[in-house]
Amino acid sequence: MNRDTALSLATSIIDDGRLLDVLARRVAWHTESQVPEQAPALYAFLADEMMPSLAALGFTSRIVANTKPDAGPFLIAQRIEDPALPTVLVYGHGDVVRGMEGRWREGLEPWEIVVEGERWYGRGTADNKGQFTINLAALEAVIQAREGKLGFNVKFLCEMGEEIGSPGLAAICEAEREALKSDVLIASDGPRLAAGLPTLFLGSRQAMNVRLEYKAREKAYHSGNWGGVIRNPATMVANAIASLVDGRGRLLVAGLEPPPMPNSVRAALAGLPVGGGETDPEIDPDWGADGLTPAERLFGWNTLEVLAMGAGDPVSPVNAVPPTATAVVQLRFVAGTDTAGIIPAIRARLDEMGLKDVEVISMRAEPAPATRLDPASPWVRWAVASVTESLGRPPAVLPNIGGTLPNHVFANILGLPTIWVPHSYAACGQHAPDEHLLAPVAREALTLMAGLFWDLGAPGTPGRG
Repeated sequence: MNRDTALSLATSIIDDGRLLDVLARRVAWHTESQVPEQAPALYAFLADEMMPSLAALGFTSRIVANTKPDAGPFLIAQRIEDPALPTVLVYGHGDVVRGMEGRWREGLEPWEIVVEGERWYGRGTADNKGQFTINLAALEAVIQAREGKLGFNVKFLCEMGEEIGSPGLAAICEAEREALKSDVLIASDGPRLAAGLPTLFLGSRQAMNVRLEYKAREKAYHSGNWGGVIRNPATMVANAIASLVDGRGRLLVAGLEPPPMPNSVRAALAGLPVGGGETDPEIDPDWGADGLTPAERLFGWNTLEVLAMGAGDPVSPVNAVPPTATAVVQLRFVAGTDTAGIIPAIRARLDEMGLKDVEVISMRAEPAPATRLDPASPWVRWAVASVTESLGRPPAVLPNIGGTLPNHVFANILGLPTIWVPHSYAACGQHAPDEHLLAPVAREALTLMAGLFWDLGAPGTPGRG
């Protein structure tokens, strides 16, 4: 048996229908973490679906209760061949967003996989049951190719609350630090840069939402009688926003910017495309920070977005100065950003602009830190070489995903280099009706993951002494 055998065995799992069978069984579980009534299903999915499946692969498993009240449990599994061998931590989440029954296209429904051409429709096919099912299938192929061995150790962490912000994940990783001790995290979530472009990302941006609020009085007053002599809260909040970000989306406050972009990050992002997919918006080339490419703005820099604004009644306006105004802005930030300085920086800027009465309210007590593994890491070079050998072309390497994942738990609490290998794409319908997995992407994912797992058991792995 050799590497090619492992890759061939992996693709046979989709070609002969086994992957579809397993995924259909897992999609049928109503594991909606946003629905309190589904709490028993979260536990049962781990106990009745995942534990037997992992036992068949030689794992021992246990379910760990969440320290957060009313939050879903965790499953910790391990397959230890030799403590002296490298150990990989594989992560996935078995919870999904609401099924949204009745809102799917005719002929589709969330809890039953429907295959139409290359698309496998069903809730969780892309986020995240399909992705971790592919990874476990690739492990199975390597075990078979090596005649019962992997050549490394595996630990698997499955959580049931990622879709509600991963409550308790940090506490569990603190408490189970020894049980989860590993050399590297290799996990799958989120989308590829494009459906046909295999992608690695090495961390996650994070987000902080801030409410800007001004309350001038208890009621509105006629604009003809009082306009020009009383403060307009909407005008003040609009000016507060304009003091933070300009009309081209450029940050105006140094305290909201990240440190200079490292050369290794800039090199990794060079030439990477942004957008162009079937449902992607058209990129505005002159929007955002000066001197950066679209990829650098999206993956390597901070951005301030206005998420919501409110004053008066924009649908049926009246001739009155509104009594209050509110806006919610969001700072998406990369590694190195001073999270403790975000609110003070906004407050200082508004004070400087004469807007002392506009309240600045953090909507999250302490934002999680952004994370980013250096693209020059030996683990990254190893993973790129492995994927390139498996597919005959190199993957795109993103220093971090543009969105948010709980990567800080693995990078900072467990101290792991983190490599994410997404098996979905931006138009997958994630968090919406008609969610689907693309069969060609799944087949390619089985190939590259089998290659990664084969190479973990071969000489040259960074985790080997």
